[in-house]
Amino acid sequence: MNPAPLLEVANLSIAFGHHPAVKNISFQIHPGEVLGLVGESGSGKSATSLALLRLLPDTAQVTGAITFAGEDLLSLPPESMRRRRGRDITMIFQEPMTALNPVMPIGVQIAEAVQIHQPELSRKAIKIKALEAMHQVAIPNPEHRYNDYPHQFSGGQRQRILIAMAIVNRPRLLIADEPTTALDVTVQAQIITLLNDLRRTHNLSILFISHDLAVISQIASRVAVMQHGEIVEHASTTELFRNPGHPYTRRLLASAPTMHTDRSLPLATLATPAS
Repeated sequence: MNPAPLLEVANLSIAFGHHPAVKNISFQIHPGEVLGLVGESGSGKSATSLALLRLLPDTAQVTGAITFAGEDLLSLPPESMRRRRGRDITMIFQEPMTALNPVMPIGVQIAEAVQIHQPELSRKAIKIKALEAMHQVAIPNPEHRYNDYPHQFSGGQRQRILIAMAIVNRPRLLIADEPTTALDVTVQAQIITLLNDLRRTHNLSILFISHDLAVISQIASRVAVMQHGEIVEHASTTELFRNPGHPYTRRLLASAPTMHTDRSLPLATLATPAS
């Protein structure tokens, strides 16, 4: 018998004025599971992730239901939602240099995430938690690098710092919005391995958002494919790659080169074929 889903999204729609961004989508994520949400730019992936955290601007019209651990997030008072955000549900972004404060030491930034949600802890206990998170994401010599600034780290290390900030309060759900896009393939593989290790260690649920199916195949157990604000296909990762059912999914797979791609032929495009 499967456990109850940790996150359940039902009939979620998002519009900005008369422009729909997300159209009546539904999906679930169970404890310890990774759901890949994939699609090209503008398909509604990031709008969906921001809706889960209630970070969309006031101009957005959001309808449907978002249930986390049995609680309706859309009806929570703002203060209750702030307590969930950053503690129970966290997010990492694709560009760490814009997400990190350039004039604040990275250890202090991680510690601040603890202090906000656990203000009863002493300064020493907060620093210990920050250092533990840095150790978990394999930042070299955390004790010596605690007071270093973001520009003193490589791109992959900065992404690890963002992950440390996201996991330091032991969240139940991590939303990863294109977290490997700006990284080279070697560092991408390291970040994927790290996220998989954290999922196993902490029974962490992950919503992994990407346009890169190769990355999705390495981390997700199920995949939801978005096009023009709709989920057009939802399947296990194995089934989706073996037998894609929707024409858009087939074009998405065909547009990415593999070791078996015929280099004498052009790659497929994502444009809808002319009828």
